[in-house]
Amino acid sequence: MKKFLQWFCLLLCLSTLTGCFSWLHAYQTYLQMDDFEENFTFSVGNQFSLHFKDPLLYSEDLFALLKLQASEIWRYEPGQHWRYLFRKIDAQGRVIQPGVEFYFDLKFNEKEQLVQWDFSSLFLEIAPAEFLEVSLRSLAGAKIDQGKRQLKANLDFMETISAELPKKPQILQQLGRPVSIKDKKGQEIYRYHFRLDTAKIEKGYEDRGLSVIKLTFDKSSRRLIKMSGRFMGLKISIDYRKYHKNSQQQLVQLIR
Repeated sequence: MKKFLQWFCLLLCLSTLTGCFSWLHAYQTYLQMDDFEENFTFSVGNQFSLHFKDPLLYSEDLFALLKLQASEIWRYEPGQHWRYLFRKIDAQGRVIQPGVEFYFDLKFNEKEQLVQWDFSSLFLEIAPAEFLEVSLRSLAGAKIDQGKRQLKANLDFMETISAELPKKPQILQQLGRPVSIKDKKGQEIYRYHFRLDTAKIEKGYEDRGLSVIKLTFDKSSRRLIKMSGRFMGLKISIDYRKYHKNSQQQLVQLIR
C-alpha cells in the first residue's frame, strides 16, 4: 500500500507538473523563513518592500498558485514587474468615485524569479509597516495545519513593539465609508470591498477577484486592533494586540 501511494503521488505530480513544482517552490520559500535575516530584507519608503535574497519562486509558480492574471505587466531592467491593483467598490459592485485603490507589486529578475514584493502606501494604512514586518518574521517556525491548510504564526520568541496603532479617523480619511458597520462587545467592525482589476481569472476561482477587508476598532480608544481580509486567494488575519507593547495569533490561510 505504501508503494502504491508513493507511485500514485508521483503520477499525480507528473500529470500536474507545474502545480507540483509551484507548491514545492512555495514550501522551499517558507523554509527560508527559519533563517530570515539570511534570506530576506525589508525597505520602507512610500511603500513596504520585502526583498528575496535567494529567490526560489518563479513567475509561472505565482500564476499557478494565484490563478489570477496581474492587472498590469511591464518590463524593467533586468526583468518583469507585475501589479495587482484593487479598486474599492460599493455593495452593488460599482467602483467608488473618487477612486480608492491599493496594489501589490511583484518584481522578477532575468530568470523570472520573484525578487521583490511591494505593498502600497494605502495597504500600510491597515497594516502599518512595523506590524507587517514583525508579522512576516513571526512566520518563521510557524505551525502547518495540513487539514485546514493554515499557517499559525509562532509568537513565542517575538518581541513586542511600541509603534502606535492607527486610529479610526486617519484610516477613514484614506479608505472612506465602509460597505457595512457591525457592533460587537465594545468593538466596531468596518467591512470594505475591493475588486481586483484583472483581465483573466482561471475558471473556478472567480471569488478571488473580490477582496473583503474587515477592520476591527476598539470603541473606547478608537484604535485599530485587528485586520482580516482576503487578497488574491490568500486569507490573512492579524491581531495587532498580540504584537503591541503590553499585549501578548496571526493566522494565514494558504490559497485553497
